[in-house]
Parts: sequence; structure tokens; C-alpha cells
Amino acid sequence: MILTRQALTLLLATSTLTLAAGSEEKPLPKDLPPYGVDRPIPPLNIAQRTLPNGLTVWIVHRPGFPKIASYLAIRGGNAYDPADRQGLTGLMAGLLNEGTTTRTSKQIAEELQAIGGELNAFASPDAVFIHGSCLSNGLPALVNLLADVARHPSFPDKEVELAKANTLQGLLAQEAQPAFKANRAFNAAIFGSHPYRFASLSPEVVKGATPASLKAIHAARFQPNQAVLVISGDLQEAATLKLVTAAFGDWKATGEALPTIRETPATSAHQFLLIPRPGSVQSTLRVGRPAVAATHPDYIPMQLANVILGGSFGSRIVKNIREDKGYTYSPGARATGMQVGGNYMVRADVRTEVTAASLMEIFYEMDRMGTTTVGEVELQSAKRYMGGTYLFQNQMLGALTGTLATYWVNGQKPEALSEFIPKVNAVKAEEVRRIGRTYFAAKDQTVVVVGDEAKAKAELEQFGPVQILKN
Repeated sequence: MILTRQALTLLLATSTLTLAAGSEEKPLPKDLPPYGVDRPIPPLNIAQRTLPNGLTVWIVHRPGFPKIASYLAIRGGNAYDPADRQGLTGLMAGLLNEGTTTRTSKQIAEELQAIGGELNAFASPDAVFIHGSCLSNGLPALVNLLADVARHPSFPDKEVELAKANTLQGLLAQEAQPAFKANRAFNAAIFGSHPYRFASLSPEVVKGATPASLKAIHAARFQPNQAVLVISGDLQEAATLKLVTAAFGDWKATGEALPTIRETPATSAHQFLLIPRPGSVQSTLRVGRPAVAATHPDYIPMQLANVILGGSFGSRIVKNIREDKGYTYSPGARATGMQVGGNYMVRADVRTEVTAASLMEIFYEMDRMGTTTVGEVELQSAKRYMGGTYLFQNQMLGALTGTLATYWVNGQKPEALSEFIPKVNAVKAEEVRRIGRTYFAAKDQTVVVVGDEAKAKAELEQFGPVQILKN
């Protein structure tokens, strides 16, 4: 039976009364000291240089601790792979430090150990990142290792076969996880044919990978004019730039320019998709839609609105379906912005028998963001949470360096780091409401559920037709 408009209105009204009755919070003691003044990240001492070959270099002077952190980011991640081989870039990235033309994986590990260092690589949709760190006196060795791994990987046969075997085992483990299945179906539903839909390698792509195919994709992507090297620590600019120039200066751009990735869809269908998991006692929920890129003017206001809606432990969705209703233990939400688009997603694992009730409350909270104006106390609390989290995360040298590298990949300047908290604090209540109307309206959301087919389907059919996905 499909819920009528009148029934939905009644349920929403009932939810409002129940939530209001059950979510009253006791005021804080009056003798507590006031909050301190918010402190944005001060402007960083960043030397920005570009080598003649096009490599962008950001040297961040952070004295006081004898450690170095570095990120080499190369534009062209998994989203740039051919459709029939998507994810090959990620496999390639994971093998970069498994041997070069002059070093074995063991030699790389021994050299890193000697300088108290580490080196690893991974791929995002938009780029490949190589992260390295070491004690300050190991900087020359780290720069040389980073350059060797980035420029001269050899993809040894044994290492490739081992990586393929491990990846295939990992894929089998993934398939047993309802969260993985829900995320994969959600990405496919909201992004359609856009390459941001990619969630994981397929066994066929893994089995077909060869050292030659990995070398080819490395040669096509790794170009100095589409890369940034960010190095942070107690550094001397001239000496550091000399090391970088010696290691990377003769790196030549030989590949073609990266293709342009189109923007993500602006909307997705309001639909209910069910992935059967026989005998499951809970439903894994995903509710969301396409959103905006990291450089979009709505990105920061949307992040703040998300903190209020579902992105923090004190958020409305957590208070509603966890604290008040007891439907779930750890609901949450996130707004993700990438180079050419993003997505918004609410997640929860709920008891099967309250699947419909949980969705009703999530829809209620999403609609309330656009139909009512957030109060000043809740708004300021969200701003303090968002600013404090950002400051805490970027206190760590490695995280700070990674944030800057990601900013560059997304097309942002390093000044965005210091501008973030002031921009958060400038968001007004009416702007949060506009974000709610624009992005959170329940009628615009795609819903994916992993759960027992018979029971979960009956729950979902109260909202409308249900499409069963077999995967």
C-alpha cells in the first residue's frame, strides 16, 4: 500500500511532536566559562615555485618539529581510466613502491627505515597521491626515493601477480559486506554513466592487468606539468628547492594532455532500489543525490548544513533515529566534493522492521532543513564543531600537506586553507535553509537498501514502487 499525501502529512506531524517531546535538552550550567574566540589557521609560509618542466612545488615552512611530510599529486585518477578497465590506476598506484629500475622493494623499505620514513601511494577519482615522510635529516634521501618511485617504477612480474592475488581476495571479502554493496549501487544510481560511479575494481580488470598495461597507464598519467609536490616541515627554501630540482628537474612531459571529465549530473531520480540479502536482520540504508564540486560556492555552506543534519554526533538525524527512536546505533551523513562534482549521502543500518519508519524520519529531517530556519544556538554549535575539527585535523603535518595537495588537484590555491574557517563563520541561517531546499528535499533523493527481500520490500513499498537489484 502506497502512503497517501494525507497519511504522509499525518506521519510527519506525528514525528514532529514526538521529536519535540523526546529531544528536549537540559540547558548547560550557568557557571560554565564562555567559549574561546575561534582561531582560523594563520596564513602559512608557503614558497610557491614552478620548475621549467611544469612541476608545481609548494614548500611549507613549519618549524618546531624534526619531521618532514610530502605529497606528490598527479592529476588523472580512477575517473580517467577507460570504462572497461576502470580502477587500473588504483592498482598501478599500489605497486609504485614495489620496485623501480634501480631499487627492489626490499631496498626501498631499507632506505626508508634508515631515515625513519614511510612511503605509500593511492589513487582517488581525480589523482594519484604518493605520500612520504621521514625525520628532518632524511630529506635528501626521501626526495630521491620519491622521485625514483614516481618516475621509474618497474612493476616486477612477481609483485604484480602478488598484488593481483591479494586484490582478488579483497574483492571477495568486499562482496560479503552490505555497506560495500550499498555504496556501489548508490554511486551507480546517482552518477549514471559518469566515471565517478566507480566503486571498486572488477575481477576481470584485475585478472587482465599486466606489467605492460600498468607501465602504459603510468607513462600516460605521470607528467610533471600535471603534478604538484608539497613538502612541509622545518625547511630551508633554497636548499629544499635545490634537492627537488636535482631529483625532478629532468623529468620530461611526454604524454598527451589529460582528457576533460564532464561535470556530474545535477540530479538523480527519486527511486527506491533494493539489493536482496536473504535472512538479514537489518537494512543498510543510503539516501542521497549528486551534489557540488569542492570549488562550488555552495560547498562550504553545504558542509555546514550537513553538520546540522547528519554529519556530527549532535546532528538532527542522530538525535532522532538514534537517541530518540533507538532505530540505529551509528547513523551519519557526508557531503563529498571532488574536481567536477560531488555527492550527498545519509547512511544508517537499522532493524529490518523499522526500515520504513527510519526512512520517514530521515525524510522528515531532510525536509525540515529547507522549510524551517536553523536557530542561532544550533548554527553556532555547528560552526564551532566544523572549525574545531578542521583545526584539529590540520594540526598534523601529514594531514596539512595532504590537504594542500588535494586543494591543488581540485583547482584551489593554498590560501583556501586559511580562508576555510572565516567562510564557515560567514554562513547565515537563511543560507543553510537555502541549501536544505536545494539539496536535501526528500522528493529529490535516491534510496538504496540492502536487506532481506521479502521484509524490506514490504517496508519500502509503502513509499512507492521498488526496483530489485541483483548483484
